[in-house]
Amino acid sequence: MANLGYVGLGAMGGRMVRRLMSKGHRVTGYNRTRSKADWLIDQGMEWADSPRAVAEAADTVFVMVTDSRSLEAVADGRDGFLAGLSGGKTVIDMSTVNPTVSRALAERVRTKGADMVDAPVSGSVLTLEQGKLSVMVGGEKTTFDRIKPLLEDLGPKVTHVGSNGLALSLKIATNLSLAVQMLAFCEGVLLAEKSGIARETAVDVMTHSVIGSPMVQYRGPMVLGLPDQAWFNVKMMQKDMMLALQMGQGLNVPLPTTALANEFLSAACGMGLAEEDFASVFHVLARLAGVQP
Repeated sequence: MANLGYVGLGAMGGRMVRRLMSKGHRVTGYNRTRSKADWLIDQGMEWADSPRAVAEAADTVFVMVTDSRSLEAVADGRDGFLAGLSGGKTVIDMSTVNPTVSRALAERVRTKGADMVDAPVSGSVLTLEQGKLSVMVGGEKTTFDRIKPLLEDLGPKVTHVGSNGLALSLKIATNLSLAVQMLAFCEGVLLAEKSGIARETAVDVMTHSVIGSPMVQYRGPMVLGLPDQAWFNVKMMQKDMMLALQMGQGLNVPLPTTALANEFLSAACGMGLAEEDFASVFHVLARLAGVQP
């Protein structure tokens, strides 16, 4: 049993805590809004009043927050997790943030005698609950070897990809395909529908065809009805697309389909869909096609 901490108990973070506790680990958690953590407290998670308190209580601290600004907010200040770190502790940051920001934070963690890796995940709420999540890790190999068993409690595929920040680069390179694939899928569904094929039939056939990637299989049916709680909302998807576009500009890599998909995410925000799952790009395309979403 490991003594763990977790900062950020959203849709993914909260379910990761539940999974870690199911493996027998002790978890102390913090979330900006405590009420969102009540269900975990009821299941045995110990509550801490600040990220600092989490770091003081745990040997290994997981962090999963929305963006670079949020990561710096939970790290810095008197109540930030940096203030609670001491020699021998490890920070596993699972947030998808700017790799430069992550590398700089890792250096600050090391001044405390601790270490930090970036460990973003590939998957969704569904793949996490199915035990199929994959984790990519950037950081010192010795640290990776030590924490790998903990990450394998979250999913079977755990890969060390290189030094700090490189796991984030790979996550961003992977995530840009999510919006691009979803946009292409929506185009196909609408083309089939306007030709006279029932939307349900088109979705069923396409998700079971050669284009049926794991993402298309679990998110494609959302064009028939969005989930009550977004698995990954438009705002978050666009954050990742902007990170990809910034990387592309800095590395001189053209990303034309990423740029186009990002414009449809902007349109979704303009239509009031920012908090909906990014599958709502279907609604944007449907309106342009003169089809009722």
